[in-house]
Amino acid sequence: MADSINRLYQAALACRHDDPSTSRTARLLRSGRSKMAKKLAEEAVEVVIDAMHGDRDSVVKESADLIYNLVVLWVSAGIRPEDVWKEMDRRERLLGIAEKVPKKVLDHSARRTVVALEARRLRKRR
Repeated sequence: MADSINRLYQAALACRHDDPSTSRTARLLRSGRSKMAKKLAEEAVEVVIDAMHGDRDSVVKESADLIYNLVVLWVSAGIRPEDVWKEMDRRERLLGIAEKVPKKVLDHSARRTVVALEARRLRKRR
């Protein structure tokens, strides 16, 4: 899988200067990180919904979309796959491959603030 993600990363990286009218990746990269993050979140929600409905084929397809959008976001943020692999290796040494670092282990001063993806959603609906 790492090889596939590395190839996808290289392909997305190569698309940075392509014509956005012919390249979906170039268009997404030019849309800005907020748009990319929103698209990533939408794909994640689609995976969740399909998983809840037990639709295996859709989970597979939407997971591929999710990974694509994650990799495009990495390109935009200057994150290389090997940066993520190094973090995965670090976590495996700490907790084992199938465990996530618990929030309570994190330094509370390092916690992120919540940022709205779109300011207009902050208004109260009537």
